[in-house]
Amino acid sequence: MHYKVKTGMFAWILHRVTGIGLAVYLPLHIYATSSLQDPAKFDKTMAFLNLPLFKLAEIALLGAVIFHSLNGIRILVIDWFGGTRQHAKWFYALMAAGAILFIAGGIAFVQHAIGH
Repeated sequence: MHYKVKTGMFAWILHRVTGIGLAVYLPLHIYATSSLQDPAKFDKTMAFLNLPLFKLAEIALLGAVIFHSLNGIRILVIDWFGGTRQHAKWFYALMAAGAILFIAGGIAFVQHAIGH
C-alpha cells in the first residue's frame, strides 16, 4: 500500500518526531544542569556544550519547540473547534508564523554563538 504524504500526514509525522526529540532532550538537559552544584564539573560541561555541534543542536531545538507548539495549536483547533476542513490553511499560517519566530530566534542564537 502506498500513501501520499500530504499536509496532514507530514504534520503528523513531524509532530511525532519533534515530540520524541523533545522527550529525549529533556532528561539530557536535566542531567547537564545537574552539574551546577560542582563548579569544576559545570565548567567542563559548558566547555563541551559550547562545541559548534551543540550550537547547531540549539538551533534545531528552537525549530522543534516552535513547530511542536504551533502544530499543537493547530491540532487543538482541529479537535475542539471543528477546523478539520481548514487544517491545511491552519498548517501553512502557523508555519509562516513559526518561520518568523525561528528567524528571529535564530538570529539571536547566531549572534550569541559568534559573540555579539
